[in-house]
Amino acid sequence: MNAAIHVENLTRRFQNLVAVDSISFDIEPGEIFGLLGPNGAGKTTTISMLSTMLKPTSGSATVNGMDIIHDEDGVRKSIGIVFQDQSLDEELTGWENMDFHGRLYRIPAETRRKRIDVLLALVELSDRKDDLVKTFSGGMRRRLEIARGLLHEPKVLFLDEPTLGLDPQTRNHLWQYIATLNREKGITIILTTHYMEEADRLCNRVAIIDHGKIIALDSPQNLKEGIGGDVVTLRSENARAIALTLDDPWISRLEEHDGTVTLSLKNAEEHISGIITRLAAKGIPVESVSIHKPTLEDVFLCFTGKTIREEEADHRDMVRMFQRKARR
Repeated sequence: MNAAIHVENLTRRFQNLVAVDSISFDIEPGEIFGLLGPNGAGKTTTISMLSTMLKPTSGSATVNGMDIIHDEDGVRKSIGIVFQDQSLDEELTGWENMDFHGRLYRIPAETRRKRIDVLLALVELSDRKDDLVKTFSGGMRRRLEIARGLLHEPKVLFLDEPTLGLDPQTRNHLWQYIATLNREKGITIILTTHYMEEADRLCNRVAIIDHGKIIALDSPQNLKEGIGGDVVTLRSENARAIALTLDDPWISRLEEHDGTVTLSLKNAEEHISGIITRLAAKGIPVESVSIHKPTLEDVFLCFTGKTIREEEADHRDMVRMFQRKARR
């Protein structure tokens, strides 16, 4: 079976900034594939290239077998997209927004009406179809945008940070809609997110992207299991001393980071009392201890040495530096 999306050495530069750096991956038909990483990692730039809104500097990609450079119209007809920023017309009703989109794709009137009714029911907006969009909540607008993106029956749906700015309850509801769409309609979905639990819950596979490079790609479960066993986090004012003391062979990974030491080991409960006793004997203070199963946040920290929040802060600093240079 041919890949729904095939990406090979895709690169995008903006002057001196390499936003996407020679990435390659395949997405299978019917898969929910996540691009997970901090803001500024290159996720939206990747989506923009694959949806033909931005030309790559180099590399190639096909979507539904069509080349993103040489067959832009073919790609656009076969995809749906929900942008990070809202693109609805607030002065139109929900139904009118859907109808206008359908007219742009030249969907026949009778077919258009039937699909609109079905999709509005799917996202539970039938009772609000005649209300102006400016009266909708953020979650309702997101659901309408997803319904609109499905109106022309695309084979691939791009979701760029679909739950950004939504409250946890609304995010949970939206996750359910996305999973239902994938299950019932067999649509291939590629979504970008910096919410770890979103990628873990929704995606069949995840590509972790940082500084424009894919640093890990696998199922969420395999990525977490790759760390090995349980994760123990020790917070101390002397984290360096802890890191130097704990060199046992049963510790598969050790990271010292921002006043904490993170250990990966199997059967942590059997070892934790011995660890604390040994540190106390050496006079090394431990402020707190926590044990948990690996998360995608741990995976990101393992590969980058930083949390996603710190990478976002670094990116903001880098953007400000480029802006200062540009003004000179």
